[in-house]
Amino acid sequence: MSKGPLFDKHILAVEDEPLVAMLLEDMLEQEGAVVVGPALRLEQAIEIAQTRDLDAAILDVNLGGKTSFPLALVLEERGIPYLFVTGYGEAARREIKTDAPILSKPFRLEDVRNILIKLIRGMPKDSPDAAGS
Repeated sequence: MSKGPLFDKHILAVEDEPLVAMLLEDMLEQEGAVVVGPALRLEQAIEIAQTRDLDAAILDVNLGGKTSFPLALVLEERGIPYLFVTGYGEAARREIKTDAPILSKPFRLEDVRNILIKLIRGMPKDSPDAAGS
C-alpha cells in the first residue's frame, strides 16, 4: 500500500447506517487511514471525540433522530476538522450554521477522500489543488 495523504491519519467515522459505515470504513482503510469507530450513536461519538487523538471526522447529520451538531462543537473546541454527510444536502446548512463541508447522500467515496485530504492539510474546501498528490 502506498503512503498517500490519508496514511496513518486517525479519522472518526460517525454513521448510524451500518452499510454506509462499513463503506466509509473500507474506503478509509484502503487509503491507509486509521478508522476510529465507526460510532453509531451520538453519545459514543462524543466520548470518542473528547478522549481520542483525531486528525479529522466524518459526521452523519442525523444519528437515530438526534443531530450530530453537539459533536461538531466538541470537534471545533479541539480544533479537529470535520465534514458532514446527510440525506438533506445543502439544505442542511441552514440548520448547521457552519462552514464545514457538507456532502449529500448518496456520496462518492472519492469526494469524501478529497475533502478529508483538504481538511487535514488545512486548505479551504474550495481550493482546486488541495486534493492532489
